[in-house]
Amino acid sequence: MSALSETTPEYKTITPEPVSGALGAEITGVDLSNVADEQLDEIHRAFLQYHVIFFREQTLTPEQHIAFGKRFGTLHIHPYVKGMDGHPEVMEIIKEPTEKVNFGGGWHTDISFQEKPVLGSVLYALEVPSFGGDTLFANQHLAYDRLSQGMKDLFAGRLAVHSSEREYGAAGNSALKRKSMAIEQVGAEVEEFEHPIFRTHPETKRKALYVNPAFTIRIKDMTRTESRPILQYLYEHATREEFTCRFRWQPGSVAFWDNRSVQHYALNDYHGQRRHMRRVTINGDRPF
Repeated sequence: MSALSETTPEYKTITPEPVSGALGAEITGVDLSNVADEQLDEIHRAFLQYHVIFFREQTLTPEQHIAFGKRFGTLHIHPYVKGMDGHPEVMEIIKEPTEKVNFGGGWHTDISFQEKPVLGSVLYALEVPSFGGDTLFANQHLAYDRLSQGMKDLFAGRLAVHSSEREYGAAGNSALKRKSMAIEQVGAEVEEFEHPIFRTHPETKRKALYVNPAFTIRIKDMTRTESRPILQYLYEHATREEFTCRFRWQPGSVAFWDNRSVQHYALNDYHGQRRHMRRVTINGDRPF
């Protein structure tokens, strides 16, 4: 099976240019602050085909950013990260020059620690470093497709347990105190939720590998110790180089990724420089 769709749909109002053989396309001819319905339909088609889509030279106020996100569903408010004053749906993702730890600096799938994981996120760059700070994305449909039939049979119908404790607990990277972002730590009792190890995309019906090192803590009906080597193999398999693409940010760039079919990783290779992004996240209102 090819990495991207075997048949390329015809696009009349946008021009997607693939950025790798695995996933990702940069789209030209779009002003995200003013998207007509026909153009929005084609953006949605490209989103499903390429799993993450990129736009350049955008100018979005918080209100316009919110409005674009709402074209795809209701917006998520993060339970631990404080949003903008007056716009709780908008997360300010900032790393100051003196800070050593970044937000999202490891392979993960957004918000898999909640009962209803999110559909996707729209990330907008305001200030980027002169070098570094790229984001990697990995196609989890490909990760599933390239597993052996034995592994597919072994974990078909099995569930994994997800929790926020590893990232937002006292020792978690995302919970480390920083002046740039207001992030709360989870309490002593942390909720756990179960999700399929192989998730079926609600729109395309394709299967995807759905475990990630940030939030998956064990396989259901197995201990953490028993789960660890299996999950470690799946984590490494999920992010094999041939499943990935890499995006170089510029001010005004936007990435819109499908959280049901990708993992991503914000690289932390720009110490001494400032990076300022804004993100809205769309709820996954459809069932698995």
